[in-house]
Amino acid sequence: MFHWSFDAVFYHIYPLGLTGAPARNDFNQPPIPRLDQLHGWIDHLKKLGVNALYLGPVFESTAHGYDTADYYHVDRRLGSDETLTNLSAALHANGIRLILDGVFNHVGRDFWAFRDVQQRGWESPYREWFHNLRFDGRSPYGDPFTYEGWAGHHDLVKLNLWNPAVREHLFEAVAYWIDAFAIDGLRLDAADVIETDFLKALAAFCKARRPDFWLMGEIVHGDYRRLANPQMLNSATNYECYKGLYSSLADANYFEIAYALNRQFGEGGTYRGLPLYNFVDNHDVNRAASNLKKPAHLYPLYSLLFTMPGVPSIYYGSEWGLEGRRTPYNDSTLRPQLDLGQMSEKTAQVCLADHITRLASLRKSLSALRYGAYRQLYVSHEQLAFARYTDSETVAVLLNAADSPIQMDVPAPTSFTSAVDMLNGGERFPVQNGRLHIEAVYPNGCRILRLER
Repeated sequence: MFHWSFDAVFYHIYPLGLTGAPARNDFNQPPIPRLDQLHGWIDHLKKLGVNALYLGPVFESTAHGYDTADYYHVDRRLGSDETLTNLSAALHANGIRLILDGVFNHVGRDFWAFRDVQQRGWESPYREWFHNLRFDGRSPYGDPFTYEGWAGHHDLVKLNLWNPAVREHLFEAVAYWIDAFAIDGLRLDAADVIETDFLKALAAFCKARRPDFWLMGEIVHGDYRRLANPQMLNSATNYECYKGLYSSLADANYFEIAYALNRQFGEGGTYRGLPLYNFVDNHDVNRAASNLKKPAHLYPLYSLLFTMPGVPSIYYGSEWGLEGRRTPYNDSTLRPQLDLGQMSEKTAQVCLADHITRLASLRKSLSALRYGAYRQLYVSHEQLAFARYTDSETVAVLLNAADSPIQMDVPAPTSFTSAVDMLNGGERFPVQNGRLHIEAVYPNGCRILRLER
């Protein structure tokens, strides 16, 4: 029995950005229900074929959301707890699951327990809640103590996840999120630097409350199976393929992504059967449209995203070819405020959202694209072909990143006699002598062929 995540098409929203929230929280204003704006996006998500929303940080924080001040209340810049409860109900009523950010590695300097240490020093009962907090020096902010910040950032205070009281506080927060907001899972921020013992305990806690609860970890480098396994997480961010997805097009080098796909999912692949979280951009990296040299390459890019093993995710606005580059000091261009009506009217790529809608529909109708194994059929600098197959269905995907049509001749199992292009009007092609010959794969295009006996 497959977990529901195999059938998911995710949409990722960074809510503080999309809703136009102030850059910093003054902690004095009453809640402003900016999350209510997302109700107007639900029909758009459904049209795209989305059935799971990953909503970036929503709990009370100082600035960007990953500097938590209170795990038990929605950020007042986004609304109240009731605002999120109502949004969750509306999403679920429309068949869309809700995933929240679980930021457990660190908190912000406005976190209530850290404030207590600042005020009471050694007398604070929370002094052991923070990693390597010592009273034999001064912090970069002038505190009469030192502590460890995430990746050297002292505005992000690393929690001591071995402390039972810290675990109880975090786990009870998760229980509250499940009960109050009916969430279906968590994306765990900075999972690759969180203690595995904590992740095991968190997974056991969540799945005791909801056996189908989904846990996905942000892992940038290393072996995903170290954390994505039956004892811990269901999935991990597929940063390896993220790089290959765009650079194989920008560099006219499909060999790069082909190597990654074979290593991950081919025969003997490291991650066969693991539904990795695939993406072409997110809140931390350049928009796909800014990484590519040709806007037309967005079409083969998303075609591969929706047909490769794993589960696809769309970052808000990128379905219209929105551009954005990060700078060494500012991520705001990656996380803009958007008006849905204006985006629909002023899109840079008029047909891209419709193309993604068709890809999502095919992914839903072709089980091989959701559950199937992977086998490479052909690769060259600007063309890639592969098969996705189960015991009951085989699909061949042919990609052409060139500016002109290309013939492709690829191997096919001899048990099949024809192939139907499910993406392009049902064109039919014969399978002869174990070969599938296609006279033309369109420029910057794709054919998704269901093989028939």
